[in-house]
Amino acid sequence: MAATVVCSSGNVEVVCQSVRVTSAKKAPVCVLGTGLIGGSLLRAAVGAGYDGWGYNRSAVGAQAARADGFDVTEDLPAALRRAAETDALIVVAVPMPAVDHMLSAIADYAPECALTDVVSVKGPVAAAVREHGLAERYVGGHPMAGTSESGWAATDPTLFRDAVWAVGVDQGTRVDPWSRVVRLALDCGSVVVPVVAAEHDRAVARISHLPHVLAEALALAGATGGELALGLAAGSFRDGTRVAGTAPDLVRAICEPNSAALLEVLDETLTVLGAARDSLRDKQSLADLVEAGHDARQRYESARRWEITDIRPGDRDWLEELRAAGERGGVITRLN
Repeated sequence: MAATVVCSSGNVEVVCQSVRVTSAKKAPVCVLGTGLIGGSLLRAAVGAGYDGWGYNRSAVGAQAARADGFDVTEDLPAALRRAAETDALIVVAVPMPAVDHMLSAIADYAPECALTDVVSVKGPVAAAVREHGLAERYVGGHPMAGTSESGWAATDPTLFRDAVWAVGVDQGTRVDPWSRVVRLALDCGSVVVPVVAAEHDRAVARISHLPHVLAEALALAGATGGELALGLAAGSFRDGTRVAGTAPDLVRAICEPNSAALLEVLDETLTVLGAARDSLRDKQSLADLVEAGHDARQRYESARRWEITDIRPGDRDWLEELRAAGERGGVITRLN
């Protein structure tokens, strides 16, 4: 079946011509960790026709998933043995501090399975994957979606609809696991941005991890103003501090593994803020910051991505070509 659709993510739109939806049998999916992202992925995958099951460390979380009709166990070896028996795609969906434990279990029970993750930083995950001897079947992934809520109760099968999903194209990536990861992302409703781990981590430091840090600082500034300040707070404060409502342990797990890239952009931002402070003190003016910030926002709102159509996975230099296309704003909306 073919259709013409518009895929949007925030203020980014892509016109996708002749999107093809096939009825080919889909490989099973095993999701390790059924919190907000992993649980939403399991819901979306099952809704898209995948045979999917999951593991969750918390018995309460696993029971909640089962009560909603999803196959989630607290027995990690059992979930992985099933993955090995069915050649499932394994999705690691736990915070970075728990990744090593998951990879150790995968190496023991399902080392031949295709492997991906949805962790918010890619370099440290890839390094851990290599340490456990699983790199040959690994493809990094990161859906750019979420809320400030957590746990199975917050899961939503539409969470990834119209979202951007980063998928790794690092050297050594193999076609089969890469295609399976891309197909899963597309079937969950996302568009795919091909990117290498180091460039991904530098980018998300700017557009994801720094906003977490700034939201925490803004929330603290408001609260320090006492009941009057909080009583007067409205839309800009609410929107600017939204992600400060995320559980502190989760924020640390998101931001701290990307410390090198985050420190670089924090220093850059502190320099910008310092210049604005000096201008306000000396000239009573915020013109430079406000005008530059406004222009930057307009650039974001006017951004348009284009569909990658002429690069075939497996061809010579396909990984480098996809990396370059993603860097220029290209997205994948279908998998031939």
